[in-house]
Amino acid sequence: MGAYGVLRIIDGLDGSRGPGPAWTAGHLCFLGGIAFFVRGFGMMRAWAGRNRLATVGLWTGTAGAVAVAVQFLIDLAVGFVSADHGAMQELFARIQAIPGVLPAFYDFGPLLFFVGQLILVAQLAVRRILKPWAPVLVLIDTTLPFADKDLIPLGAALLLVSFAPLYRRRPATHQPIGTSLAA
Repeated sequence: MGAYGVLRIIDGLDGSRGPGPAWTAGHLCFLGGIAFFVRGFGMMRAWAGRNRLATVGLWTGTAGAVAVAVQFLIDLAVGFVSADHGAMQELFARIQAIPGVLPAFYDFGPLLFFVGQLILVAQLAVRRILKPWAPVLVLIDTTLPFADKDLIPLGAALLLVSFAPLYRRRPATHQPIGTSLAA
């Protein structure tokens, strides 16, 4: 996510964003980050105890991740077929005019990613797996792009700090079938 934010800033140095290598690379980085988050949501659910609220967090976050991924895939496709920024804007306007596209993939659907993430992080903070201030940093990360999208790298750094205790945790190992735990 941080790489996307940095590439987004670089892409805008000429006064417009996309199409081009920085646009494409940034969006691919973000898609990779989303994939890692979905995997992480599953692990966070397990560490939160696999309870109902953790399951709601997992599926809410995953639904939002799908919405964000679709948005970024649209952005990539528009970037690939557009000759310049003006052509991108025209194509975006046509795509976003399709009923349901704006709310599902740009306005409300992506918010589910952040809601699910916050649910899981709050549970992990309650269980003392994450620091008590981790949900606050995640909430700040969520709101920074609304203030200025150039703050995305700062938000990514806040997530790195928030999730630092998780990097040291190892997923539970599974015993092969037929072996005992006492062995």
